[in-house]
Amino acid sequence: MPIRLNLLAEAQAAEEMRRRDPVKRALWLAALLIALVLVWSSFLQLRATLAGSEVTRREAQMTARTNEFQQVLDHQAKTREIDARLRVLRQLAADRFLNGTLLNALQQTTVEDVQLIHLQVQQLYTVVGGSKTTTNDDGVVTPGRQASTTERTVLNLEGIDSSPNPGDQVGRFKSALAANACLKAMLVRTNPVSLKSLSAPQLAPLTGKPCVMFTLECRFPEKTR
Repeated sequence: MPIRLNLLAEAQAAEEMRRRDPVKRALWLAALLIALVLVWSSFLQLRATLAGSEVTRREAQMTARTNEFQQVLDHQAKTREIDARLRVLRQLAADRFLNGTLLNALQQTTVEDVQLIHLQVQQLYTVVGGSKTTTNDDGVVTPGRQASTTERTVLNLEGIDSSPNPGDQVGRFKSALAANACLKAMLVRTNPVSLKSLSAPQLAPLTGKPCVMFTLECRFPEKTR
C-alpha cells in the first residue's frame, strides 16, 4: 500500500492558524466598527447641517413676520392718530364760531334810536400740552393726558343811543340781545350781556343830536377740545 506524504501540510497548518488568529479578527472587527462609526458620524453631521439650514430658514421667516407685524402695529398706531385728528377736526368744524350767524342775529335785533357802529369778536385760545403714559421703577403707571385747547369768545358791541333821553334805550337794546333766540342759544346762561361802558351825553358827530356812546359785552361758553 502506497504512503502519501503532504509536504505542504506544515505550511497549510501555519496558514490555518493565522486565519484563526483572534487578534486579526479583532483588528478586522475594530476596523469595521470604526468604519460604521465614521459613516454614522457623517450621517449625523449631514443631518445637523440640514437642521441648521432649516433653523436658519425658519429664523429668517420669523424675522420677516416680526418685521411685518411691527409694520402693522405702526400702521395701526398711525391710523388711530389720524382718526383722532379727524375726530377733533370734525368737532371743530361742528362747533366753530360762525360770524355769519352772529351778524344775521344782530341784524334781527334792533331798537329804535340805537345804532351799532363797531363790532369786535375776540377769540382767545389756551393750549394744554399732552403727556404720555409712564411707569416708574415701582411699577406705578401714570396715565397719559391728551392735549387740549380751550376757546374763549367775547363779543364787544359799540353803539350810539340818540333817543330823546340818551341812555334810556341802552337797557332795552341789552334785553333785546339777551332775548334773541339765536343769540340766546349761543351765549352763556348767566349774565350773557353786560354793560361794559357808558359815556356822558354828547353831540353825535354826524347828526348833531344829543347821544351817549356805550359798549356791551356778550360772553360765549368756553369750549375745550
